[in-house]
Amino acid sequence: MGTEVMSGALLPAASRTNLVVEALRRSILTGELPAGQALVETELARRFGISKTPVREALKTLAGAGLVTMSEYKGATVRVVDEEMARSVFDVRSLLEPVAVARTVERGFDMDRAQAALDRAAGAADEAERSLANRDFHQLLYSNCGNTVLTQMLDGLREQTALISANAWIKQHSWEEEADEHAEILSAARSGDAGRAAELVLNHINSFAARAVGQIAKGQS
Repeated sequence: MGTEVMSGALLPAASRTNLVVEALRRSILTGELPAGQALVETELARRFGISKTPVREALKTLAGAGLVTMSEYKGATVRVVDEEMARSVFDVRSLLEPVAVARTVERGFDMDRAQAALDRAAGAADEAERSLANRDFHQLLYSNCGNTVLTQMLDGLREQTALISANAWIKQHSWEEEADEHAEILSAARSGDAGRAAELVLNHINSFAARAVGQIAKGQS
């Protein structure tokens, strides 16, 4: 992994943990740390110039987000994206997200921030930056649905969606199509058409799922 922060020990404990979380997240989403790669606490602690404790906490955070797998026997590894995992994530999103988006459009949300997220995605330097910007866009679309349980459930899928996207893009770039779909969704939201926005979100999730799952399945065969 290219990111090294030898001054990490000078930071507060929470900041050291966040530093490791962000660096590992980017490395995972760019493919610099490939699926199945072992994440050894002692090696990471030495690389970041910190103790093993914030590294351990960072790995727990990434495991909770679905980017890392923790095993009693194998330790921590970068999560492997397979067809079953991708299908499961998109299945849940297709059931929940359109409803949350429709409610958010009805209640109102910060559309300027949503546009800024799309602009960030368009100008992204790598897959990680693009995937995280798209993640922020989707989060804004459902953030004001008025149901904290629904919001938390969708938030729990954001990192896994980003991981699936990054893996699919490595095999076939499709972000131009997704950018067009995102723009159409935001246009419907701006016009206040909650039903249309929800329909477009569902179509967007299903079309990307078909592309991503297809690419991941090919990689497994």
